[in-house]
Order: sequence, then structure tokens, then C-alpha cells
Amino acid sequence: MGAGRFPSPRDSPGKRSTLQHLFDMDSRGSPLRSSGNSSSPLRRHHHQPSANEEILSMISACSVTFTFTDPSESPSQQDLKRLKLTQLLYLIKSSKRPLDDQTDVIPPLVSMLKLNIFRPLPPPSNFSFISDLPDDEELVSTASPLWPHLQIIYDILQRLIMKTNPKTLRDHVDRPFLCSFLCLLQSEDPRERERLKSIYHLIYSKFTSHRSFMRKSMSDVLLRYMYETERHCGIGEILEILGSIINGFTVPLKEEHKLFLIRVLLPLHRAKGTMMYHKQLSYCVSQFVQKEPALGGVVVRGILRYWPITNSQKEVLIIDELEELVEKIDPDQYRKLALPLCTKITRCFNSLNSQVAERALYIWNNEQLVKMVSVAMDEVFPVVVEGLEKNLKWHWSPSVRQLTENVKQMFEEMDPALYAMCVQEMERWEAMGRREEARRKERWEMIESLAASRQPNHHQPFFQTPKYICV
Repeated sequence: MGAGRFPSPRDSPGKRSTLQHLFDMDSRGSPLRSSGNSSSPLRRHHHQPSANEEILSMISACSVTFTFTDPSESPSQQDLKRLKLTQLLYLIKSSKRPLDDQTDVIPPLVSMLKLNIFRPLPPPSNFSFISDLPDDEELVSTASPLWPHLQIIYDILQRLIMKTNPKTLRDHVDRPFLCSFLCLLQSEDPRERERLKSIYHLIYSKFTSHRSFMRKSMSDVLLRYMYETERHCGIGEILEILGSIINGFTVPLKEEHKLFLIRVLLPLHRAKGTMMYHKQLSYCVSQFVQKEPALGGVVVRGILRYWPITNSQKEVLIIDELEELVEKIDPDQYRKLALPLCTKITRCFNSLNSQVAERALYIWNNEQLVKMVSVAMDEVFPVVVEGLEKNLKWHWSPSVRQLTENVKQMFEEMDPALYAMCVQEMERWEAMGRREEARRKERWEMIESLAASRQPNHHQPFFQTPKYICV
């Protein structure tokens, strides 16, 4: 009875597929469907130790590590380990018993996972040039030869965390484990960083006692990146985790979270590799302003403080970020922010880089920015009008001049009298500047002519020896 569930001795395991082999293995480990046997307490008592022994045997076989770069390593042994990992993952997924009850399996399983995951990473590639290139993930992507095995190991770890009570794993997923796990985000393989990000966020959601420590650990990594190394492949993934965490903050925000915004997130705008993670950074900052619009002034001033000087691509990205922030700022802060913000935008549309100039001119299509200008027209108009008139006279790009003409028309419609007065004032200052320049030139010419008339006779020696020398 039930003989059809077991393979006959004539069947060759080598000829069957791996999936069929796994199903056969599962059939051997599961209780018989016969009512007489399955209802026997003795059968259930003998089944569980055999299943655990099978899992422990697989764990022991998977505890052997390979570098996949050493020629002396056996490919057949590597394939065997991968098969064992696949079987172990299948057993964990298909197990109807919670892993919490299998107390003799969890410690060796966690030890095996640590042995395979926590390893020395290869030396980083030389990607210091990335700061001057577009945001291209392929520039820092290095496929790890370990990934075929690591992928399954991360699946096992994720399944373990999902199906196990955090109290059971409290002694295993501790602070040293979290620090070592976070260090792996320096891997140059984007597939591994993606899995690490998902699992780290899963740990954050389940292990509430570790949340404060995990936030501080990520903050330390970002600070070390900014002020020491400026070399880390996983900054974008860390910011994605933080973005999800910030999204769950309650209002009003704690002082700890505001300090994190001011001391960590805003200074990240000045790092060389900002383009690699600017999208995630912008999301984190905007979440703060969205939760508390009163922080808009702090955020805008911080971004203006760390404005890039020589990187045009970063300027375009930050202009995009400012446009998004303007829509979330508290209108009560418009008057305080109008002048510094419009002064920076004016300098940008006077830029000789046409991309920066065009992006700074397009920002005037934003209705909230126009409202900000209307609140402080007396302060903003002289600055903006001067920049527009300079563009129309001196900028080399025809497209920039055309966009400038459109923006000028918009400002003239807002207040024609004020615009004309600003133009007259600008012309008056230019005339005074020309007169001052002419007077300065005249004074220099007079000084040069006076110096030429008083030049010494080159035929006479410059130094004459005295007639009498007292000894």
C-alpha cells in the first residue's frame, strides 16, 4: 500500500530532473497517506527526527565555502552545494511546521548563513571618475561569481526571517550581525545590493527593538561616506531604506529626525557622487517637507548652501529638486525664501552652460514660484530683471535668448511699471559704472605717463660708491 509513491529500484536518480528528485525526497520525508500508519503516534514520533536530521545534513553540506576564483576548487562540488541549497530552500518553504518549533535547526542554519554571507569583499574598482559622468548603474556594476549561490542563500535568509518569531532569532540577529550585514552594501554587484536592501528593511520592520540602532548605523555610513571616503556603492540603497522609514514617521517629527535631516541628508548634496543617488536623496528630503512644511525654509537654505559650483549636471538635478520643494513649502515662508532662491535661479539662467540656463528658465512655469515672487516683488524684481536683460544682450545661445524673452514677457505682465523702473535703475547703474571705469582708466594713464617721465637715466649707474669709506 502506497508503493506507487516511492521510486522503484530500477529508476535511476541521475536520469530524473532535479525538480522530480526534490518531490521524491519530499515524499520520503512526509507521512504515509494510509490512515492506519498516519494515525499512529509512533509513526509521527519517528518522522520528525528524521526530517530534522535531513535538514541538518544539508546545512552541514552547505557550510563549505568556495571562492569561485580558485582553479583548484572542484566544479562538481560547487554544483552539489548549489543543489543542496536548493533542496534546503524547498524544505523550508514547504515545511508546515513553524521554524520556531525547530529549535535544534535554527542555530546551525543561522551559522551556515553567516558563514556564506559574511565574507571579505573584493577590492573596490576605480570609479572615482563617476562623479563627472551621468547616473549610469552599469558604471559601477561588477557581477559577483558567487551570485548563483548567494541568491539562494539570501532566499533562505529572507524566508527564515519571515517565518520565524523575532524572539526566537533575537540571539542570532543581533547588533554585530546588523553591522556586518550593512557593510555588505558596499558590494559592487547591484543584484546583491538589491537583496540586501530588501532583507535589511524586512529586519527593520520585524525587529522593533533594533530600529534606533539600525537608523544610527545607516547614518554613520552616510557620514563616513561624506567626510572620509566618498566611495560607497550602496548609498542609493541605504537612502531607499531610509525613504521608506521616513515615510512612516509620525507628525510632529521628533528632534532626532530633524537633526538627521540637517546634519546628514542636506550635506549629502555636496558629495562628488551625488548624481548616483540624487533621486533617492530628493525623495527623503521631500518626505520631511511634506510631513512638516515649516521645514521648507531649512531645506531650501541648506540646498543653496551646498550648491555645486563646477558641475553643471548636478545643477540641473538640484534645480529639479527645488522646483518640487517649492510646491510643498509653507506659504508663510515665501517672503523669507523669495530673494535667496530667485537670486540663485537668476545666476543659473545666466550660466554659459545652455542646459543649466534652459532648466533655470523653465522653472518659471511653476505657479508656486510665481506666487512666491508676487509676495516679494520689490526685492525680487531688480535681481531677476537684471539677469533677464543680461541674457538678452550677451548670452550666446539662441534658444536661451528665446526662453528669456518669454520669461521677460511674463514679468512685464505681472507689473509693467515696476519692470520699467527696474530697467531704468539698471541702466543708471550701468552708466555710473561706465563713467567710473572711464575715470579709473584716465587715472591709470596719468600714473603711467608720470612714471615714464620720471624714469632714471640708464647711462648713470643706479648705485654710486661713496668717495670716502671710513674704516
